[in-house]
Amino acid sequence: MKCVWVYSFLVVTILYSCTQPNQTLSLHGTDWQFSELGEDTYHAATVPGSVHTDLLKLGTIPDPFLLNNEDSIQWVSSKDWVYIKTFLVPKKQRIKKQHVLKFEGIDTYAEIFLNDSLIRITNNAFRNYEQDVSSILKAENELKIIVRSVDDIETQKRAALPYELPEAPRVFTRKPQFQYGWDWGPKIKTMGIWRDVSLVSYDHARLKDAFIKTDSVTETFAYLSTQIELEAPKTQNLHVEIYNKTSGETFGFPVLAEKGVSTTVIPIEITNPKLWWIHNLGEPFLYNFHIKLKRNNVTIDTLSKKVGVRDIQLITKKDSIGESFHFQLNGKPVYMKGANYIPQNILLPEVTPVDRVKLLNDAVEANMNMLRVWGGGVYEDDMFYDLCDEKGILVWQDFMFACAMYPGDEAYLENVKAEAIDNVKRLRQHPSIALWCGNNENSEGWHRWGWQANKTEAQKEEIWTNYQAVFNNVLPQVVDSLHPSISYWESSPKYGRGDPRYQFEGDAHDWWVWHDGYPFEHFEKAVPRFMSEFGFQSFPSYEAIQHFTQLDSINIHHPSFKTHQKHPRGFQLIQEYMERDYPVPSNNGDYVYVSQLVQAYGISKGIRAHRSAKPYNMGTLYWQLNDCWPVVSWSSIDGLGNWKALHYTAKRAFENVLVTTKEVDNSLQISVINDSFQPVTDTLTVTLLTLDGTVLLTDSKTITSNPNSNDMVWSYGKLDEVRFDTKKTLMKSTFGAHQTLHYFVKPKDMQLTNAPITVSFEKNDASISIFLTSETLQKDVFLSADVPGHFEDNFFDMLPGEHKTIQFIPKKEIPNNVVVNTLNRILANKETSVPTHSVSIND
Repeated sequence: MKCVWVYSFLVVTILYSCTQPNQTLSLHGTDWQFSELGEDTYHAATVPGSVHTDLLKLGTIPDPFLLNNEDSIQWVSSKDWVYIKTFLVPKKQRIKKQHVLKFEGIDTYAEIFLNDSLIRITNNAFRNYEQDVSSILKAENELKIIVRSVDDIETQKRAALPYELPEAPRVFTRKPQFQYGWDWGPKIKTMGIWRDVSLVSYDHARLKDAFIKTDSVTETFAYLSTQIELEAPKTQNLHVEIYNKTSGETFGFPVLAEKGVSTTVIPIEITNPKLWWIHNLGEPFLYNFHIKLKRNNVTIDTLSKKVGVRDIQLITKKDSIGESFHFQLNGKPVYMKGANYIPQNILLPEVTPVDRVKLLNDAVEANMNMLRVWGGGVYEDDMFYDLCDEKGILVWQDFMFACAMYPGDEAYLENVKAEAIDNVKRLRQHPSIALWCGNNENSEGWHRWGWQANKTEAQKEEIWTNYQAVFNNVLPQVVDSLHPSISYWESSPKYGRGDPRYQFEGDAHDWWVWHDGYPFEHFEKAVPRFMSEFGFQSFPSYEAIQHFTQLDSINIHHPSFKTHQKHPRGFQLIQEYMERDYPVPSNNGDYVYVSQLVQAYGISKGIRAHRSAKPYNMGTLYWQLNDCWPVVSWSSIDGLGNWKALHYTAKRAFENVLVTTKEVDNSLQISVINDSFQPVTDTLTVTLLTLDGTVLLTDSKTITSNPNSNDMVWSYGKLDEVRFDTKKTLMKSTFGAHQTLHYFVKPKDMQLTNAPITVSFEKNDASISIFLTSETLQKDVFLSADVPGHFEDNFFDMLPGEHKTIQFIPKKEIPNNVVVNTLNRILANKETSVPTHSVSIND
């Protein structure tokens, strides 16, 4: 028996010594070097990064966000560049049999060399590239990546076609399209290694991917299946162990790993499952799974997955007037409230984890439950989607095609297919993914933007056939095969605004306001089934303007505004809309302030009109949430992260319970919209009062707002018989803690009193409490400080006699002064420039 035991021990020892965990060596960091190709001078580089960010750190180019510096750096993308890294492979890893170099993002056309051997040529910034380097890996290695300028390559591809593709040449290159210049963004065509690089080494097998999908859910069980993708140099028997860290359950299964890449499906169950919900309707609950790949009872590879058990469907059903468009989460119709998201920085690797957390916190704080990741940007990094999962925000995910027509040759289609596979597989685990959309405005552009002009019938047929190949064949097939539980939508919008069906079917982009100059009241007259884009520009914060002009004062006529206003009619349209609804100040600072009021006024009018049409309309996503640099744009959060008036206003307009008003045939109708799944019973009080607080009439009653409802709850007819001055009167409607103020004239026609606001302060450890009160209505109260920071509320109306407390959280130091501005002051001093009310905190 003793001899047998010794023999068994030796066998186990030998087996264990032959089975060791896989090894990964990170190759990103600051120990890279780069140079212009053909030059012998190398400089320090950072990966992930770009040529532009490395040159910025060297001081070779100026900050493109300042002044007109954007124009002076265009030469960078016309050159070829080379990156080099020397790295050592530890012996423990080097003795592995298989070695794979992983590149998670190369921007864009590049040749990759390892130890002077060409191992890969890349042509897509959105793809992951892996290369087996087992035969050429050494103890000490040199990795060299030559990154080519897109210019010559695009010129060659352009010349190869007998016609001009709309928006060429950018359409030939699979990289972020917004980098070629947009009407809110600079032209900076980045180049470099923009995501992580690593060396993965193994002997027996590795976990390439795992996808835990929900098959079905009942109250007592959730049935899931785990798709395990393995890569192995030979066929062998292994073992997979799946540990549900949330429940403590472990599931173990033997698997056959076939030579090459193979997939195994493992069923698992969750007892009494908790569902994942968007944050305004429930808890975004996530299960934690840890997956182990074992050989001879030794763990050789691991993956972790966070899983949200939920069902999300896009419901499109024909009805008497068109076709519905709404999302159904866990079997219940939900109203989508949010905005369109663009990359947070034109220099993509410069976005920090802090930046991501702040922006998504800002979205949640503004009561948004959906963001649309726009097709001219990027498939965002994993952290973005992790945060959306954790915070309960749904993501409408565009594929990265926008406002153009694209090629359709075989090589291009294969490239697009590989890109789609990479990104669908990477993102499909996230419960936040609600929709895959083929493109942004390509179909609309083709049918109504004049793109077909000067094309032969054969050319038009070829271009449209290529469109169909990408957006009705390649992309939906990838989604159907890899993420079938999520709907695919060909193009946003379904119909352009020139097609009368845009209001009755699918999603809509309504740019009659802004581009076509329609008044804001148009939003109330033409409500679509789902508004996925609408917007209006405003100036950014004082801080952002001072940043890019490099001035201490506000000068909107500074030469740098030529670079920081990308829409050719932007300033003109802001002025025209301001003249319609607001006073036009002569003071630069006041003009910036009022521009933000105009934006907030128009877009909130649209949001309230859309929500008031529920359930006919089931979503409103304005353009746009954020900026990629400091600029005059449609964003509600500027390029330095400051909230504009729109973001504060959207926060109020996106509340789960909303009181809305509407004037109809000389009567005032009040509705309560309840997006929650619970009934809300409270007192509705309606008060007609003058701007100085005199009550003209009041009425109240107890009402119940049903779950997920929109009901008209109060109507007052014959307003003209009350005999009140519409310029000096407002209607206040409160439903419990929810309130709305209805004004009977445009802001510019209100007879506001320029009365003082009483202001006092209290210093706290990390913030300032600001106490405000006034004896008359104060319209659009705007607080600003002499240091960067965030006001928890701003751009608000104060009723006569109201006491309001606002918290200011500085980024660093406590401010010395807070400035108070109001529309009262602007209206009272139309012809003169009267100083704003500056209050010292230390007095």
